[in-house]
Amino acid sequence: MRRGCRHVGLLTLAAVLSSPIVMMTGCAPHAYRVYDPYYRDYHAWNGHENVSYQRWEGETHRDHRDLGQRGSEEQKQYWSWRHERSD
Repeated sequence: MRRGCRHVGLLTLAAVLSSPIVMMTGCAPHAYRVYDPYYRDYHAWNGHENVSYQRWEGETHRDHRDLGQRGSEEQKQYWSWRHERSD
């Protein structure tokens, strides 16, 4: 009985000590930089850019696909649209 309590105590201690790490990685923004070869600049692809990209897909009646999966002409159209709306 005593041995079982020690294991429960160690597991509880491990959970308490690891919870801040789990919380930090779960809430961390997942942004990365994307190069725009047409305007020769970088964009932080984060939640804000993702919303803009989805709006462009909706306004231009396109199915959802990652920008990297689109052809160069569609990518150029997106970056042109994006630079016209610098929000």
